[in-house]
Amino acid sequence: MERNLKLIGKTIEDLKVISAHLQDSIVHLKDIAHLKRNRIFLIQLNRFMWEDVEKGIFRKSRRVRTVLKFDHVIEVKSKKIFQNSDDKFLDFLALETNIKQDESFEVKLIFAGDSTIRIKSEVLEVTLDDQGEPWETKNEPKHKFK
Repeated sequence: MERNLKLIGKTIEDLKVISAHLQDSIVHLKDIAHLKRNRIFLIQLNRFMWEDVEKGIFRKSRRVRTVLKFDHVIEVKSKKIFQNSDDKFLDFLALETNIKQDESFEVKLIFAGDSTIRIKSEVLEVTLDDQGEPWETKNEPKHKFK
């Protein structure tokens, strides 16, 4: 049995690695939660397993459920994401991380269609944690290169 991926991000460089693993993930809107009282932001994604491709493992394309957890969250804002569209999916593109003037961190989750979620936190503490068994998918991400 394969081991599920678990990554912990505490630096901007760490978040670049997490971003690369999340590229082309699919998110169902109902799988996004901001637990204000606990200062936690959670998002469950169907992650495309790019590590198979990187290792040169040529088998059928696979996805796995993964949970992305942000701790120490001060504020969450979104753009072009409509929470009342329960049946809507988002295509994850990348994470962008910046240090603000007040020394807090802003992590921007960027999705196709110019949709974004901005997470402001006191400290960078982000966990990517695969859940359960991977499954085969026929929908392999396709990128257009110029």
